Amino acid sequence: MIKVNGIDIDTKASDIYALKAEILNDSQSDSHKKLFKFDIQNAQITILNGFAISQNYPIKDKDELVFIKTGIMPPKEILLSMIRSRNSPELNYALQKSCIGVAGLGGLGSNIALSLARVGVAKLVLVDFDIVEPSNLNRQAYFIQHIGMKKTEAIKEQILQANPFVDVKIFNTKIDKTNLAELFAPCDIVCEALDNVEGKFLFLNEAGGVLKDKKIIIASGMAGYHSSNEIKTIKFAKNVYVCGDQKNEANFNQGLMAPRVAICANHEANLVLRLLMKKEV
Repeated sequence: MIKVNGIDIDTKASDIYALKAEILNDSQSDSHKKLFKFDIQNAQITILNGFAISQNYPIKDKDELVFIKTGIMPPKEILLSMIRSRNSPELNYALQKSCIGVAGLGGLGSNIALSLARVGVAKLVLVDFDIVEPSNLNRQAYFIQHIGMKKTEAIKEQILQANPFVDVKIFNTKIDKTNLAELFAPCDIVCEALDNVEGKFLFLNEAGGVLKDKKIIIASGMAGYHSSNEIKTIKFAKNVYVCGDQKNEANFNQGLMAPRVAICANHEANLVLRLLMKKEV
């Protein structure tokens, strides 16, 4: 049994070309009929287990194939399989059960949330109390039309444009010790993306308290245009990880800029995937 464009197919074919011929020559099978609307014969892109291929390739049980015609919006029920097609089946299984929290939706948090949505995380819990300002546009994942909107609502709008299958829960509130546990109760992993030292210390202090059963990812040091290679991911404590260069904080003559902020944000997002797959730094 393999999956083709999100549809389970029972096949004896041993490679992609044989499978396509089998589907096209058997118009009676219910599963094959469902695939005719994708015009597989004329599809320009073939993705096998997350990897785009341009030639014939062997297939085996539990493989996932997606045939795509370029430039055409697929039916919504098939869009999910196309979004998932770039991942391995094992990662997709882990993502389907995931709930990730993002604390703060500025330059770090907005980019973390979008990256996790694009890769297919099942549920996001997003928390911020601020609105989008013109000064945010230099590094945060917002546009002119979002100015004045609550950041939670603006980023949710973008997430659902990129991946409408993510369950996005938003909370327009400031995080403190009284609501931290409740806000992130359903989350397996929480990404700290706050722009103040107090917030970071709150997560560090509660990593052994109300957040002791969760993986906590904290950012420290991403300002300026220093070497990208100085930004690293380390394990800081039993359930705490730190992303950044741990020295270049924002101050006079060294602001927060899109390139390094996005690099650090995606260190956090990528670590989420590694932790979901039971891998370490």
